[in-house]
Amino acid sequence: MPTLLLEPSQDLVKDSALQPLQSEPLDITDERLMEMIQARDPEGISMLHDRYASLVKAMIMRVLHNDAESDDMLQEIFVEIWNRAASYDAGKGKPLGWMVTLSRRRAIDRLRKREAYGRMEERLQEQTKHTPTSVSGQLEEDVAHAEMREQLNRVLSSLPPAQRQAIELAYYKGMSQREIAAATGIPLGTIKTRLELGIKKLSEALAGFEDLL
Repeated sequence: MPTLLLEPSQDLVKDSALQPLQSEPLDITDERLMEMIQARDPEGISMLHDRYASLVKAMIMRVLHNDAESDDMLQEIFVEIWNRAASYDAGKGKPLGWMVTLSRRRAIDRLRKREAYGRMEERLQEQTKHTPTSVSGQLEEDVAHAEMREQLNRVLSSLPPAQRQAIELAYYKGMSQREIAAATGIPLGTIKTRLELGIKKLSEALAGFEDLL
């Protein structure tokens, strides 16, 4: 376990035979950890993660009910804690309360977006039932707008390979999520998450084109 070195007193400094005092991590308060993070000490975020990761994930799971997605969100939240540590004010509350509020808001935001992406996915799946064409051909027929097609093609090309594979199998080949999971040997929950993340990026690319959908 890493330890935090305390600044020696003047008397100790004078006596070269004495070593600086050390404090065990459990003795370090949450407030001190936040001060370390604000000072950009990575040991602070590491100890805060060890202390509260399981609690934060449990709270996220109560909102999302998806283990893989909750793991992703857990990491995102601790990255945000690191990046937004300067906004924490000890005078307004305890670090744990600040973390819980931040985590709950992010989980609810993710749930709302997931529901929106789910509706978009249903529309796309319904379209593939009536017209068994490729994604690009389907988009050309449905969107009928060159700029929108180009934007979507750029986003499809930029997706991580795993997300792009899930999107292509779903919309190029018209496979269901369960069929994709069976064909690839990847857990169904992971396939759902990859589709949701891919659709999220597609949805963001469509911002400003809503009236053409």
